[in-house]
Amino acid sequence: MTTAPTGPHQGREGVSPPEVRPRHDERRTRKPLAIWDRIKFLLLLALIWVILLWSALINDPGIPFSDGVRIEVRAGAWVIVLAGLEALRQIHFLISEHWAGYHRFWTQTFFGGTERLTRRRLSAWTRFRLWRVLTWLFWIAVIAVVAGKVTHTNAVVALLRMPTYIWHALPFVLQLVAILLIVVLQFAAIFWFLSKGGVDVYYPDDIKTRFGDVWGQDHVLERVKENILFLESPETIETKGGYVPGGILLWGPPGTGKTLMAEAVAGETGRPYVFVDPGAFINMFMGVGILKVKSLFRRLRKLALRYGGVIVFFDEADSLGRRGALAQGGPNFPRGMTPAPFQRAGCHGFSYLSEDAQWLLTRHAMDASPAGDEPGTRRSKQVMGMGMGGGGGGMGTLEALLTELSGLKKPRGFINRHVRRMFGMRPKPPPKYRILVMMATNMPESLDEALLRPGRIDRIYKVGYPSKAGRVRTYEGYLAKVGHELTPEQVDKLAVITPYATGATIKDLVNEALITAIRDGRDVISWRDVIKAKQLKELGPPEGVEYIERERHAVAVHEACHALIAYRTRQHLEIDIATIERGSDYLGMVASIPPEDQFTRWRSEYESDILVSLASLAGERMFFGGDSSSGVSGDLESATTVASFMEGFWGMGSTVSSYSTAKRLEVGSPGGGQGGRKKKGQDPEAELRRALADRIEDTLGGLLEQVQQVLGENREQVLCLAHALETNKTLAGDDVVAVIERRLGPLIDGRPYADPGLRRQLEDYHHAAMAAHRDHAMVQLSMPALPVPAPAGAVASTPDPLAGP
Repeated sequence: MTTAPTGPHQGREGVSPPEVRPRHDERRTRKPLAIWDRIKFLLLLALIWVILLWSALINDPGIPFSDGVRIEVRAGAWVIVLAGLEALRQIHFLISEHWAGYHRFWTQTFFGGTERLTRRRLSAWTRFRLWRVLTWLFWIAVIAVVAGKVTHTNAVVALLRMPTYIWHALPFVLQLVAILLIVVLQFAAIFWFLSKGGVDVYYPDDIKTRFGDVWGQDHVLERVKENILFLESPETIETKGGYVPGGILLWGPPGTGKTLMAEAVAGETGRPYVFVDPGAFINMFMGVGILKVKSLFRRLRKLALRYGGVIVFFDEADSLGRRGALAQGGPNFPRGMTPAPFQRAGCHGFSYLSEDAQWLLTRHAMDASPAGDEPGTRRSKQVMGMGMGGGGGGMGTLEALLTELSGLKKPRGFINRHVRRMFGMRPKPPPKYRILVMMATNMPESLDEALLRPGRIDRIYKVGYPSKAGRVRTYEGYLAKVGHELTPEQVDKLAVITPYATGATIKDLVNEALITAIRDGRDVISWRDVIKAKQLKELGPPEGVEYIERERHAVAVHEACHALIAYRTRQHLEIDIATIERGSDYLGMVASIPPEDQFTRWRSEYESDILVSLASLAGERMFFGGDSSSGVSGDLESATTVASFMEGFWGMGSTVSSYSTAKRLEVGSPGGGQGGRKKKGQDPEAELRRALADRIEDTLGGLLEQVQQVLGENREQVLCLAHALETNKTLAGDDVVAVIERRLGPLIDGRPYADPGLRRQLEDYHHAAMAAHRDHAMVQLSMPALPVPAPAGAVASTPDPLAGP
């Protein structure tokens, strides 16, 4: 007598605990069948025989029951034969349930040997096609036998006469199913046509891209190469108990080479490359996207069997998996990706917090107004305002994709799933389809977290802006395809002055420089062509509107003050470009760039940024007798914003507490003396703003005095730089430095500004322009012209190596 298990192994009534039941590969005999499974087919055949007997007795009532039984035994022998075969099958099962050797013979020796033989001699693709042919032949034979019985002829003859039978029965069939068939065909045709398109297949010979064509992303490329190794030799990891990573997500800014990297993967492996259009799954009718997903993966499985693997690339994956982290109702964010409100340069303090705290801060950051967001710009710009006056995949498509990526891998084929099971054999498991799924997006936070989990997307790589070394390599690659006379030093300088250039923008810049050279009748790119192309791409073509002379001089002085302060006070940035050519929303601009890759910012750097912004106001007051224009509004906005964040958020002012937290919690302003208690008739938020505004004004006032002192000490340099801007309209950063230092630059010669006589003429011209500005009249003096430069060798100077030949 046995007792039910107790304690930790006790299960529900009638169900054994999982740890008690033996695994299938550990069972020595066949799993016992229930009594109903043993007799159900025998009962069915017995019922059929009784129905046939009853039909015979009804058709001829004069026949005795015993004679009817004898007649039906002879007429219905096929039923008895089937019942005997079913009895033999059940006896076979019964023996297999009690005799381990018998069970092992049939499962491992007989059927197992057959499967091993076929797998050893035939590839998966050949077995698939042979089984398809045998399936067609089987059903053709069944149809022939049935047709022969119906027409009382041989099965072969009935098969040969099948077209004649179909032809004679066609009018009757059409009368029954015509309307239904038309409706079904209409819907089938519509959905079939809608489910096509958006998927392009490139075979190995069609792809010429290799890893050597991907420049500037070596750190990501090395990781991706690991997946190539596993795709070509999966046994290197599977024999050790692991599995081949089947999904890669490449995320980063546009133009950084994500699509090119996927093409290189396909080119290196020699596998088919399937490109999925971002809009392929956006459809008018519900269900079409699901059909497209299933059709896509059906094609991928066939390609994987035929070629030993396939690579599918989903470009702009956020158009399909747009169900972001915040929509999940919880704090778990995709691994390796910080939510957008916290993607800032600095200590990754977000990762130190608990999940609840992460969720709380993220919801608050997402609900914050745009005015409260931390500013983050790629380039630091001082812009003079215009006129000097102001400065997816829904409706089940995503779910279908998730199921195909890591759903239940069920056995495929009707015979494999049903016929084999009817004879007591387990269906053959599906083969291992070597499908590498690659996705690319520049909005990773919008992807569904279920899509990014391991098993679907196993590896997530950021394809960011290339480093300086990566930009140098990319420039060298594209410049090697054209004729140029740039030196290695100039290429290195070009990489420095384009800090956020991607592979796409570098390719476009080189091409624009070539167009500039061709326009001038040359086939070789020079340094001047590159600088002109860079200015055109960053600033756009000038509008060609001429200033009146006094306004041109005012704009030039305005931008010269920005450039002078930037050169004297900024150590973390260098001047990239200075221009007084009117653009779409500015009259002039001085832009600065970081000379090296830097990921943190310091208080001294932010203070220098404020100094540069305040240079326009201080300079206009100094050079125009205390007067100033509305064109400083954008500069004051920038200076106030930076000072506000320094004082209220970054701990770079006179207090340490955070203004946003104090405002939200209503704890009062630092040093208020009230301990956060609200007095009658007093608004705590107004008190906070007033205290913060006072501290910001004090900071800006002190920095403005520093700017005025520096401009006073460099008055002549400002006027020289303004004259160079009026003469040339646009100056590169190195030329701005050349004018200030009065030396030879790459494109501009600043040595003439060392002449004291020219500097006196520039001062006189400025006074004439200031008088014209005060009286709204014409400038009475002409702008001084530069003297003819001294002959080579007369002035001892060393040419800039970036000047080129």
